Parts: sequence; C-alpha cells; structure tokens
Amino acid sequence: MDGVQLSQHIVGPTLIVVCVVMVIAAAAIYWLTALGSAWTVPRAATRAVLQLAAVAAILTAALRSLGTSVGVLAVMFVAAAVTAARRSRSNRSWLLTAALATGMTVVLPLLLASGLVPLTGVALVPIVGILLGSTMTAVSVAARRALDTLGTRAGEVEALLSLGFTDRLARMEMIGPTAADALLPNLDQTRTVGLVTLPGAFVGVLLSTGSAIQAGAVQILILLSILLSQTCAVAVTLELIARGAVHRTAHAPGSR
Repeated sequence: MDGVQLSQHIVGPTLIVVCVVMVIAAAAIYWLTALGSAWTVPRAATRAVLQLAAVAAILTAALRSLGTSVGVLAVMFVAAAVTAARRSRSNRSWLLTAALATGMTVVLPLLLASGLVPLTGVALVPIVGILLGSTMTAVSVAARRALDTLGTRAGEVEALLSLGFTDRLARMEMIGPTAADALLPNLDQTRTVGLVTLPGAFVGVLLSTGSAIQAGAVQILILLSILLSQTCAVAVTLELIARGAVHRTAHAPGSR
C-alpha cells in the first residue's frame, strides 16, 4: 500500500470509531486519576475537528487559484503579526511586524527563485504556513524574554551606561543571550531530526509519495528555511528593543 492509498484508506468510518475510542479512553483516565474534568479531552477533540473541518473547507476553495491562496496567506500573516504583538506585552508592539516580515522576505524569494517551491497555491500555503508559525513563535518569545530581562536587570543597564555604553549597546549586552533562547527549539529539532523525532513534513511527504529520500529532502529544506527565517526575525526583534523602538513601561499591558 503506497502513501496515496494509505491516506485514502484512513478516511472512513474506521477513523471515526478509533478516534472516538481514543477520546473516551483519555477522558476516562482524566476522570479516574483526577487529572481534571472528564470533558477536557472531548471538548478539545470537538474543537479540533471543527477547526480542521473549517480550515479544510477554506483551503479547498483557496488552493484553486494563486490569487485566493495569496489572500489566505495575507490573512495568516496579519493573524501572526497580531499574535506576536499581543504576546510581547509591550508598547508599540506593532513594530514587531517588521521582524516577522524580514524573516519571511529573506527566505521566500530564495525558495521561489530557486524553483524548489513552485509558485502555486498548493505549495505556497503549507510552506509559508509552517515558516510563518515558527517565525511568529520565535519573535514572540524573543521579545518577551528581552523585555523581561531589561525589567529585571535595569540596574545593570544603568551601570553599563555609566561606563560609557550607548543605550543600544547596554541593552544589547543584557538581552542578546536570553532572547537567543527563542531559537533553541528549532535548533534542537534540527540537531535531533531523524534520531529522536520525525517531523510532520517528513511524515506527510512520506505518506503521500512513499519516498523516504524525497521526504528527507523536503524536511531538510523546511528546517533550514525556518532557521534562517527565525534568525533574521529575532535579530530584528532584538534591534528594535535595543534601540527602544519596542519597550515596556510601568503602564504597558501585561507589565505587572
């Protein structure tokens, strides 16, 4: 049975029965071990089904043409920018959109110009979605860690300023090492891929094509694309914070 046949074989009544059994089993364990409400897993599962059904319906229509696919990607970018800004809990957090855009604009032209990613909706939407989600998370974590560090180590920043450091250099000395933690998850995944984990892109291509070599090539491309996008985005994030463009005050949202 090849990958296409496998995916077709999965969709059917058996899928529903197995999923229901797993949800009931997880709910029973919740109830028996007092982990929480027995309805926690059923609610999460129901929400996942509804969300994925909605996304599948939207993508089915969107992937029919490049124009509608670009529209979907634009909505995804706006949602990612809003999420990153909100999670940073800072003033002028909308400027983090520049960090997100930098990461994407560095990687996407390279992928498209090289021909590795064809200019079609069915290729662009999943690839950009993966890159956008990973870059958004890195920007959010980097911004929060950097701003938290400046808040807790304000005295050290003042000490560096008294030694003649500029505002930018004093802040960068504090935030560089901590904000770099935002890059660790994908770095660890890149180091351990194939040994500890089999990422989703690898599994997806393997199931659809049946070729482990093709799956490995696609996964490497995605992992390295994420590394470049995240690195550029985090660098811009740190620069914005070091220069005071994005900052947190006593009255900033979530600063308490």
